[in-house]
Amino acid sequence: DNVSRTMKHVVKILSLLVAASAFWIALLQAAIIPPSHTWLLPIYFVVTLGCYGLLMVGVGIMQFPTCPEEALLLQHDIAEAKDFLSANGIDIISG
Repeated sequence: DNVSRTMKHVVKILSLLVAASAFWIALLQAAIIPPSHTWLLPIYFVVTLGCYGLLMVGVGIMQFPTCPEEALLLQHDIAEAKDFLSANGIDIISG
């Protein structure tokens, strides 16, 4: 199932690259856009893809959930671990 999902992503990415390449070649052949601009399209595509990636990372960071309940549970577990280690003679340096 995991291999099938990975292959679907690979096929999706390859088909996107083929479609973008075909579009670029068609623009080069049709000469609708001046050639000086057409040759820069791959660079524009990479820059746009990078901006999209940064946007998605920013959105992911803004929507990252805070878990105050989990933080309290973690602090409780740390306190229990310190008590257990101290009871077994292991010196814990508290900072």
